[in-house]
Amino acid sequence: MDRRHFLQWSSALALMPVLASKSRAEGMADMPGMDHAAMDHGASASMPAAESLGLPRGLPLPALSMLANQGGSGQFVGQLQAAPVSLPLLPGKPATTFWAYNGQIPGPAIVAWEGDEVDIAFANKLQQPSTIHWHGMPVPAEQDGNPHNPVLPGQQHAYRFRLPPGSAASYWYHPHPHGHTAQQAYMGLAGVFVVKSRNDPLAHLPEQWLVLSDLKLDAHGQIADSSAADRHDGREGQFVLVNGGWQPVITLAQGERQRWRIWNASSARILKLALPAHEVQLVGTDGGLIGAPRHIDTLLLSPGERAEIVVTGRFATGQPSALQSLPYNRGKAMSPEQGETLTLATIRQAGSKATAMLPDKLRDITALGEPAVKRVVQFSENMANPAAMFLINGKKFDMNRVDFTGKVGQIEEWDIVSQAHMDHPFHIHGTQFQVIARTDDGVWQTEPFLAWRDVVNIPAGETVRLRFVQTMPGLRMFHCHILEHEDAGMMAMLDVRT
Repeated sequence: MDRRHFLQWSSALALMPVLASKSRAEGMADMPGMDHAAMDHGASASMPAAESLGLPRGLPLPALSMLANQGGSGQFVGQLQAAPVSLPLLPGKPATTFWAYNGQIPGPAIVAWEGDEVDIAFANKLQQPSTIHWHGMPVPAEQDGNPHNPVLPGQQHAYRFRLPPGSAASYWYHPHPHGHTAQQAYMGLAGVFVVKSRNDPLAHLPEQWLVLSDLKLDAHGQIADSSAADRHDGREGQFVLVNGGWQPVITLAQGERQRWRIWNASSARILKLALPAHEVQLVGTDGGLIGAPRHIDTLLLSPGERAEIVVTGRFATGQPSALQSLPYNRGKAMSPEQGETLTLATIRQAGSKATAMLPDKLRDITALGEPAVKRVVQFSENMANPAAMFLINGKKFDMNRVDFTGKVGQIEEWDIVSQAHMDHPFHIHGTQFQVIARTDDGVWQTEPFLAWRDVVNIPAGETVRLRFVQTMPGLRMFHCHILEHEDAGMMAMLDVRT
């Protein structure tokens, strides 16, 4: 029995008293405040099948709307408002209520340049506190949308920061109020933020931007509440959308090279992506371009992760011309794993084109040196205690507790250790890190190439070793990026001091 399956069996045994108590609770039909609809153990046990709802599919890939820049040269000035919006989604059913930035799903894309001064005015029109977290971006702690700086219902806040040289990458923004993050995200609050460089070696390639997200609808065409299984395993829906569309069509010419920026904006789904009919090179990760293109057959993206790939149209005979999500077992205990290949988008041939040049070198990445500090961060689960199931170093998140203290400019090395039965993607605020090594079935393997990241998946029972430097002082969150686990307490704080 391998490590993952041992942990899954151990977790299942630990979970039995909890499930038994839930079964007893389900029998208390007259107990006030009991959410009986959420007590199903399968995440989609009472949800209608995707095909039965009539969501349109097979339409052209929706283009992302752009947030207008109201600033001058060297500035990006704009406004974002979080508010409910009703959008026609299913034929013959009432409009679906989302929570959206500026009434758009996904939220408007922000495009700025290295060196720009950014000024975003945020208005919260929800009935909950909210924030905007600039995921992966090098922004001051007080501007990063931490849960310590909530924007209350009806209030506004101006986020201001500068984009330093070398920060070109595919970032995104989403809420980060503690206890409400998962709901606000699955209701629709997310958008992308692309920082560009004026010395981009891939600027000659046409781009496709793909925001991958989950949608879970009930029989009335409304966004479903999370079930007990969603809160435990992490929420997945019947639909995986691309830019808000279901199984859209992307056009690509034979021989054409396109640069694709891909965001996994789902709450919990780990995507093992493939384009079997085409040639694919990895050219970038969360923190921007890597040193040189690398041929890949599959790309694993956990929630919050981004990647840049170059796709060359080959349309290989006998291979499906589609962007696929291959089966992946992430260790769920209360709902089924993805057991079949999903078609996320169809790739349609549109003539032929000459194949553009792909540089052998993309940029220099210098390895971080020896660390001044080494730490261990343990992800664990305690299924016997529903009030504190998801832990870091044995503790549930406390807004008033500092877990680690660090220094500006100091190289730190962290071992992120999974003592859990399921995968947990690690994310830290305020900086990017380099993965140095990781275990595979308990055996250490050196990372094959240097890259800047801010999310890395930690498989059940494994360890990932990473190094980073924080360049600005303040409180920095680190947590599991399965948003239901983050809300449940799988989060901690690093206080960075000068």
